[in-house]
Amino acid sequence: MNAAPFSSLSTGHQRLQALVGAWRGEEEVAATQWTDAGTATAEVLAEAQFGGLFVMQRYRQRRDGTISFGAHNVFGFDQQNGLVTMHQFDSMGFVPMSPATGTWNGDELMLERSSQRGAARVTYVFDGADTYRMKLQFRPAGSDAWQDMVRGVYRRVPPSETKEG
Repeated sequence: MNAAPFSSLSTGHQRLQALVGAWRGEEEVAATQWTDAGTATAEVLAEAQFGGLFVMQRYRQRRDGTISFGAHNVFGFDQQNGLVTMHQFDSMGFVPMSPATGTWNGDELMLERSSQRGAARVTYVFDGADTYRMKLQFRPAGSDAWQDMVRGVYRRVPPSETKEG
C-alpha cells in the first residue's frame, strides 16, 4: 500500500508534523496520588507514519536516573469531525476507552480525555520549530478543579542524542 505524498495531506494532518523529531525536556512534576513532587528529564522520539497520516510518539520520563514513566502516543486527525486525536498507552497500564481529542488554537494544541477516574488534559505550545512546552493536568471524577501533574520544556535534538534514538 502506498501512502499519499505529504502535499496531499489535509491541513490537519500537516499540523501534526510539528510533533515529529527527537526532543529532550526538563520537567517539573507535581505531587499527585501517583507520585511525589520533583524534577525529571524526558526524551521524546516522534515519527510520521503512513505518509504523515499519523504520528507515533515514544516518551520516557527519568527521575533519579531511572525510567519513572513511559508512554506510546498515536496522534491522528479526524477529518470528519475536525479533531486531533491521541491514543495513549502508558506504563500506568490503564486501557484507554477512547482517544483524547482536541483542536489547535494558533500554535497551541489542547487535548482532553475522560474516564471513570476523571479527566486528563494535555496542552502543547510550540515556540517555533525547535521548542515546545507541554502541560499535563488531571481533574478527578466529581471535581471541577484541574490539578497540574507535569510541566516541561522540550528542545529538538539529533536522534542520536536520545536513548530512544
